[in-house]
Amino acid sequence: QVQLVESGGGLVQAGGSLRLSCAASGRTFSRSIMGWFRQSPGKEREFVAGVNWSGTSSAYADSVKGRFTISRDSAKNAVYLQMDSLKPEDTAVYYCAANSGVYGSAAASASSYNYWGQGTQVTVSS
Repeated sequence: QVQLVESGGGLVQAGGSLRLSCAASGRTFSRSIMGWFRQSPGKEREFVAGVNWSGTSSAYADSVKGRFTISRDSAKNAVYLQMDSLKPEDTAVYYCAANSGVYGSAAASASSYNYWGQGTQVTVSS
C-alpha cells in the first residue's frame, strides 16, 4: 500500500519557520515529480511548490516565492518544505503529493499528481 505521510506542522508565530517532511512508503518515488499543496477553510486546494524528478528544478506559487524552499532526498524517498518568514495567510492544511510516473518537470497542477498524503496543519499566529 502506497502511503505519503506528512509531519512537521504546528503552531508558529508570524515571522517564524517550520520544516515539513513527507515520507513515502510502498513504492519508490525517486524518479517521480513531487509537490506540496495547501488548503484553507472555505478555499480550494492550491499549489505551493513542486520539484522535478532529479531535484534540480523547482516551481513555487508567487505567494511563497523567496520564503519557502522545496527539496527532496531520493535515497530516503522523501520530500521537504522549508517555510520561513511565515505569515498568518500561510495557515492551512499542507498536503504532500507525488506522481506515479518517472521523470518530468516540476508541476503546479493538482492533476499532475495521483498520490496524496493526509495533510498536516500549519497555523501561523499574528
